[in-house]
Amino acid sequence: MDDIHEKIRELRKERNLTLKELSDMTGLSGGFLSLLERGSSSLAITSLKKIADAFNVDITYFFDTPQANKKFHISKSEQKKFWIDSTNNAFIKLSGQFSNRTLESLVVVLEPNQQKEYDDSHAGEEFYYVIKGMVRFTVDGEEFDVKEGESIHFPSKLPHDYENPEDSESTLLCVMTQLIF
Repeated sequence: MDDIHEKIRELRKERNLTLKELSDMTGLSGGFLSLLERGSSSLAITSLKKIADAFNVDITYFFDTPQANKKFHISKSEQKKFWIDSTNNAFIKLSGQFSNRTLESLVVVLEPNQQKEYDDSHAGEEFYYVIKGMVRFTVDGEEFDVKEGESIHFPSKLPHDYENPEDSESTLLCVMTQLIF
């Protein structure tokens, strides 16, 4: 349990979050989080749960040994669609699990006529390959209609979004350097 503070600091840095941003996400003070990351404060299980939720990891992540938390191969049977409350997109996680992972890979399924309601902007890079359909990307104010078999790759710090203006479902392969799951 001594390495929990290291895992918290590692996750925060991997996700390019400041202590203030993590504080806002968890409701825990920045000072407490700073002490925690340095190993200078103990941690209640309820606080650890808030941190796990903010990072979207299971609380057991903090107790796993690096060997137990290692998974390289994702079989077809493990690739299940899931949804996030804030979007109608369906996601299929393709990335393995191991310490210091920097890439997130997903299949993203967009419903017909689906629009994104806000621009994202964050550290990292994003690469998308359209497997099926067509997706309209807006990157730094410029629109790109990316068709089946085509790709787009851009720095995530530029304001960006995407939508499916078609009357049929679109499917994308997404690889990015911001860890989401």
